Amino acid sequence: MKPIGTVLDWNPGLADAPRPAPHPSQRKPRDAATIILLDRSGPEPKILLGQRHPGLAFMPGVYVFPGGRVEASDGRAPAVGALPAHVERRLMTAIARPSVTRARAYALAAIRELAEETGLLLGEHSDVVPTAPDWKDFGENGIAPSLSDIWLVARSITPPGLPRRFDTRFFAADASRVIHMIDGLVHDDAELVDLKWVTIAETVDMPLHQITRVILSELDQRIHAGIDRDIPVPFLRPRNGVIVRDEI
Repeated sequence: MKPIGTVLDWNPGLADAPRPAPHPSQRKPRDAATIILLDRSGPEPKILLGQRHPGLAFMPGVYVFPGGRVEASDGRAPAVGALPAHVERRLMTAIARPSVTRARAYALAAIRELAEETGLLLGEHSDVVPTAPDWKDFGENGIAPSLSDIWLVARSITPPGLPRRFDTRFFAADASRVIHMIDGLVHDDAELVDLKWVTIAETVDMPLHQITRVILSELDQRIHAGIDRDIPVPFLRPRNGVIVRDEI
């Protein structure tokens, strides 16, 4: 992990490739969320990473945490349980118009994206399930997403000057909370072409974007400190041409 005050290379393509001027509609970061599944059944925790299709324009071929943009339906989706109070509080920090609904939307978006990209549904069987099209896999299987034991690991904003910018919340959840799996979503023509369960040490030689390595370093520290503890969360954001690490 590079020290605070140095520039992180956020270019998801070749390091020396020119960076096109962003379209005006892309200058403001889009809210996004991602989730890190933790398998703590063995001697060392393992995390789930998915390899992006090599033909994608954004971050081709690298391994990432499942995730994507927050959609309008996410905040309204019915869910089981509630976010831990300290997670909810931090999700409402340093944002415009904070609300519980918006905090829920970040976590629910991460759960929905996990299902869409990997087929893994994190939740509980329920009589009240999401009905929006974005949540059809949950509705069809009688499952409501679960907000219990969802932990915030970090928040990061992509710096200006790139064609795509995101304000991303990085969550973690225990793999034991996955209640159902839909087969066939990961294949050679899908967004994710491969899934791997690996220890953090095993990611050293994997093709990862630099921000993923930074988040893994933060995750490693949080696992050793207690993933569910009420402790400050790193907030990585651009300031005066460099990436700074604040806490929320």
